[in-house]
Amino acid sequence: MTPVRVLLVDDQALFREALATLLATHDGIDVVGEAGNGEEALSGVASVRPDVVLMDLRMPVLDGVAATRLLRLEHPSVQVIALTTFDDDEDVFAALRAGAVGYLLKDVSSARLIEAVLAAARGESVLQPSVAAKVVARFAQLPDAPEPRPQPLVVPLSEREREVLRLLADGRSNREIAAKLFLAEGTVKNHVTNLLGKLGARDRTRAALRARDLGLL
Repeated sequence: MTPVRVLLVDDQALFREALATLLATHDGIDVVGEAGNGEEALSGVASVRPDVVLMDLRMPVLDGVAATRLLRLEHPSVQVIALTTFDDDEDVFAALRAGAVGYLLKDVSSARLIEAVLAAARGESVLQPSVAAKVVARFAQLPDAPEPRPQPLVVPLSEREREVLRLLADGRSNREIAAKLFLAEGTVKNHVTNLLGKLGARDRTRAALRARDLGLL
């Protein structure tokens, strides 16, 4: 498997160094560059051609939201994950509107961060549970759309996540889902975690109920 090429963007050099060291422990990830602000990020993307950019939001010169918006316009194949200390509504929705496919806080576990990078490279999205709850709450305030109603999620489920969701709703365990879909049990566990985040659910039962309410099952 070709390693996922990652560009790190953060104005704190020490944090970038620690992040690079953490990601280097995974054979499937290759840190190809670093940048200290959004302007440097745009130049870096053009030169090192990453698959995924881990983007801080509050930086000098050019902030992460503006950099994400420009990056998605100029390099639409590059996926951006916001990695920040802040999860207030303004930052969350600004980053998602700008085109970020994921939103994580800097206290995320190393395993969760690595899975998020790999998921983004596959075209999937990962949201911090607290962020997913904000997204669900925001959409709950919107008026019902006329039929046929589109999927009411800011970040839609991937086809694989839909397959896992259908089996989860049937009461299948992670092991049973893994056997049915020919996946590793750990991969299924990660998909379930992503589903809980996107649906704003605390457990599998609530996820299934929420999915039925949204017309996803």
